[in-house]
Amino acid sequence: MNNSNSFLAEEKISKLMRKYAVPCIISLLVGALYNIVDQIFIANADYLGSYGNAANTVVFPLTVIALAIAVMIGDGCCAMVSGLLGEGKPDKARRSFGNAIFITVISSVVLTLIYLVFSDALVTMFGARVNNETYEFSREYFFWITLGVPFYMFGQAMNPVIRADGSPKFAMASTLAGAVLNMILDPFFIFVFKWGMMGAAVATVLGQVVTAVLAIWYLFHLKSVKLDRGSFALRTKIIGRIVSLGLCSFLSQISLVAAMAAINNMLRKYGALDPVFGIQKYAQIPMAVVGIVMKFFQIVISIVVGMAAGCIPIVGFNMGAKHPERVKKLLTLLLICEAAVGFVALIIVEFFPKLLIGIFGAANESIYYTEFAVRAFRIYLCMMILACVNKATFIFLQAMGKAVSSTMLSMVREIVFGVGFALLLPVYFGLDGVLYSMPVSDLLTFFISAIIIMKTYRELKA
Repeated sequence: MNNSNSFLAEEKISKLMRKYAVPCIISLLVGALYNIVDQIFIANADYLGSYGNAANTVVFPLTVIALAIAVMIGDGCCAMVSGLLGEGKPDKARRSFGNAIFITVISSVVLTLIYLVFSDALVTMFGARVNNETYEFSREYFFWITLGVPFYMFGQAMNPVIRADGSPKFAMASTLAGAVLNMILDPFFIFVFKWGMMGAAVATVLGQVVTAVLAIWYLFHLKSVKLDRGSFALRTKIIGRIVSLGLCSFLSQISLVAAMAAINNMLRKYGALDPVFGIQKYAQIPMAVVGIVMKFFQIVISIVVGMAAGCIPIVGFNMGAKHPERVKKLLTLLLICEAAVGFVALIIVEFFPKLLIGIFGAANESIYYTEFAVRAFRIYLCMMILACVNKATFIFLQAMGKAVSSTMLSMVREIVFGVGFALLLPVYFGLDGVLYSMPVSDLLTFFISAIIIMKTYRELKA
């Protein structure tokens, strides 16, 4: 067993969970704040308003594609390295680190080129043509965000890699530094310099550069292994294992993109049939509002995923060191904590929706904006507790090396249910059908998750 990480098999489970989950939660929350902070400042700039908000909603899933690739590599490497260190195989861990770094750089450059070449088609695919103002703002914001994709992907991919090396606090600090810079620059670029969507995007990109630079520095100071030139020699088996272990993380993100594409286009289609939102000057409101609701959901899910992802090194090490009883205790504690987070979030969205929408510039908008937002919060997020438990189940299975079960469950939730109901329910319920698609998907997924959780308990006990 590798002595530097042996405490993962010895310390109290609750203490380990706090040590690893809290920095991971903060890292993910800070990462989520990049886009959310942009949207708050955009919404409160009277020359951007709901048009800028809608444009932000259009571009958001395109940033999630970059994030999906990054977390697939990072989480896959984290799970693999944690298991290898638990088995006492530092040389294989070193090569895993190197291969993860290499494929992150290559994939980020390729994605950037694709975005630059097909930018118009991509923003159109995600609903930008709801009206001319939204389309122009979307194009402007997307161009500048695209230039930061390599830095964004590198920082996000290296975050779990740094955690796997036993430095969750540094992973948190590097992400926090970039987000703080973004929050400082946003008001200057948007309100003082009047750079509009470009200003919001440039502030974000500069923050991402800071996070990436800090990650590069850390890679020269790894604790568990020392990288050398041979570490970066591509090995198909290592890459295949990283991808398979990180596939659930990828699918949980990329399927969100598919769901958002369906949702945005259904909002545009059925909003045009609505007596209020069919009017051109209000056409962007449903898309802007649902984008805001999803941003709040992203905050909650950052906490949920952070707790679960923070457990990956603990689970991986203890599975590798043959301590299933500790894994079982961790699963129980995780599920209780995730359900508690979902309960608190549910109280907020059901009782304080006007407070939430007020943060996103409701004072500058029509009464239709606030009314639709209140309805959206209360319907769309009414199954928050189940959504939190489902997410935790996906990631914990992944950490245990159950890549197939984790991937299939994630696919059912996000693609079969998420996209399917987003396309089906509006046919019968109009705009409200889009809102109902989320809780229906989470309820049905929970029934499957409960069965898998019980099966996992039996396996760990055996």
